[in-house]
Amino acid sequence: MQSVRSAHIRAFVAAAVGLGLVTLSACGSSSSDDSGSGGGSKTVTLVSHGSFAYSKDVLKAFEKESGYQVKVLKSGDAGQAVNQAILTKDNPQGDVFFGVDNTLLSRALDNGLFQPYEAKGLDKVGAEYQLDKDEHRVTPIDSGDICVNYDKAYFEKKNIEPPRSFDDLVKPAYKDLLVTENASTSSPGLGFVLGTAAKYGDSGWQGYWEKLKANGVKVVDGWEQAYYQEFSGSTDGKKAGGDRPLVVSYASSPPAEVVFADPRPKTAPTGVAEGTCFRQIEFAGLLSNARNAEGGKALIDFLISKKFQEDMPLNMFVYPVVEGTSVPAEFTEYGPAAKDPETMAPAKIAENRDQWVKSWTSLVLK
Repeated sequence: MQSVRSAHIRAFVAAAVGLGLVTLSACGSSSSDDSGSGGGSKTVTLVSHGSFAYSKDVLKAFEKESGYQVKVLKSGDAGQAVNQAILTKDNPQGDVFFGVDNTLLSRALDNGLFQPYEAKGLDKVGAEYQLDKDEHRVTPIDSGDICVNYDKAYFEKKNIEPPRSFDDLVKPAYKDLLVTENASTSSPGLGFVLGTAAKYGDSGWQGYWEKLKANGVKVVDGWEQAYYQEFSGSTDGKKAGGDRPLVVSYASSPPAEVVFADPRPKTAPTGVAEGTCFRQIEFAGLLSNARNAEGGKALIDFLISKKFQEDMPLNMFVYPVVEGTSVPAEFTEYGPAAKDPETMAPAKIAENRDQWVKSWTSLVLK
């Protein structure tokens, strides 16, 4: 099942394994002008976290149409990639950055990471995704929901109703069943904490986590460990002897369990507790000191084109943001987007994120 593992890892925000420096890896096409972006270069460079994925024929079509050759540099999880981009903003490693989400957006904007650009086709992107609509420093590309997933077989065998909400997770029936990720080292872990803050407010979220801790929540460093080793509902988790039937993952995890299984099951082996979801939006931006700004603009336009938006779901297991984009049947059948996810304004996240993570660490890990 190594192919399942690699595809699934690529599909989701890569699990963070620390906050140190990371090595960039390059992929994609390269032109005869291999000196990088700059001047009249026909190479445009996209910097991203490790889970950026695409169909080769779709990217080739953009290259043929635009005349630009695309180089992709990947650098770990979203938090690591954003930090790396900020550290190198005066001499950036590329022209476009993809993968900053609403939990980290204010950090990137406050550090002047991007220059304004209003992408062609932005009028077709849902207004709810345009969190920088006045200045256009970033362009929404995709969305996804961080949610608790459950192992259907476990709850059927135990004759217990799976949890549906945050409130359910602290009930005795679900004691010692949930595994989540460290909010200080994991994007889904942070998103789950923000979801509880949005649900219970500034004065209530810590009390909720006290109850969750008392109910036996287990915390691991990152998503890969939680999903592939601890969670009993995933294919790899079963092989690893995972004994936690609840995991913080994504609303699109059940479709992935179906798509990458061989043979495909008729129904997804996992489900989503829809009352535990937090909406995540990913953006791309033209880097402030991009050497090939025109190529970068063309690439951003491509990222919200119909061709790329329709290609995304089964490559990155995220949802398109352009209105009218068709979504694969696997998504609508096995993993529809949450109807009423928790959300939070980027400004509020910026104001509280660091202190909330410190408080959460002290409360839950010590």
